[in-house]
Amino acid sequence: MELVRAARYRPSMTLSLHQRAVVADTHNDLLMAVSARPPERWATFFREQWLPQLLDGGVNLQVLPVFIDDQYRPEGALRQTLRMIECAHVLAEGNPDHVRLCLDAAAIDQALDDGKIALVLALESMPGLDASVELISTVHRLGVRVASIAHFGRTPLADGSGEDATGSGLTSHGIEALREMERLGVVFDVSHLGASGVAHVLELATRPLMATHSSARALRDHHRNLTDDQLRAVAATGGVICVNFFAPFLAERAEDMTLDRLLDHIEHVVDVAGIDHVGLGPDFMREVMDDLTPPCCEGLQLRGVDVRACVPGLEGPAGLPMVTEGLLARGLPEKDVMQIIGGNVHRFFGETLA
Repeated sequence: MELVRAARYRPSMTLSLHQRAVVADTHNDLLMAVSARPPERWATFFREQWLPQLLDGGVNLQVLPVFIDDQYRPEGALRQTLRMIECAHVLAEGNPDHVRLCLDAAAIDQALDDGKIALVLALESMPGLDASVELISTVHRLGVRVASIAHFGRTPLADGSGEDATGSGLTSHGIEALREMERLGVVFDVSHLGASGVAHVLELATRPLMATHSSARALRDHHRNLTDDQLRAVAATGGVICVNFFAPFLAERAEDMTLDRLLDHIEHVVDVAGIDHVGLGPDFMREVMDDLTPPCCEGLQLRGVDVRACVPGLEGPAGLPMVTEGLLARGLPEKDVMQIIGGNVHRFFGETLA
């Protein structure tokens, strides 16, 4: 579809619209940084370091992924998974005036009505669970409502996008995991899943799917991005594709890793998937890496990608109003901008976490 352009925005409109909108971020790895501190510091560190940024960015709805570093795999993966889930509960309980951990759509709506940031727990890749699919029910009891089953490499459930050459779909345990997630009402996240795995999920899924942090492969030919056919297919399930801000997935050359390039990706996903199926999945790696204790993350490369590369001004959530400003500057109608920056994700959770 082609976007309908509105009149050029006035600068005063940006802040007003951003404040009026539900702003949703479907992928911020802040739990990695918070859980790296001693447990007695979890709530206060979140309040001192991350809460001000979320407030400055106008974030109302925050998905918190549990990502397990290689140093914990495989032996310590389940322990670290449980530790990070506990961290999410502790930081929410320690900051009740500002955030609330939400288990369903009604809780999200109530948190927003009360002026709190609604937090939703997610698992990224499930390395602590692996083929023990029965543990999906366990983490669901602990509050997990979104999950993916692969990262860059191979898991007992599926291959990540870094293993696309294998051409493999979900394993038998992966199929079982998809069915269990659908039974429980856990949203299936296709981000990081290999191309054949995405196709397999699209063939089997009976509920709406989500891509929590994936950009457009048509604009940047990287295995972590989704093709136009994949974008359309996820949207056809009633799902939402949340555009990743991670600079190396937006452009190949550093000089092209700009806000304009990010906006290009957002507009492309809108044009291909439709305005009702686009959100924001920033993946603010620079801010997370800066919070982790050096020198562990200095010059860190992941599959040849600098994990601290970022779009200038979008190192962390405080920069989110830049996206709203940029979309308005391009002439997108206010209604469309409000859907993109959070309205679609809010509606999606209202439908899937009911």
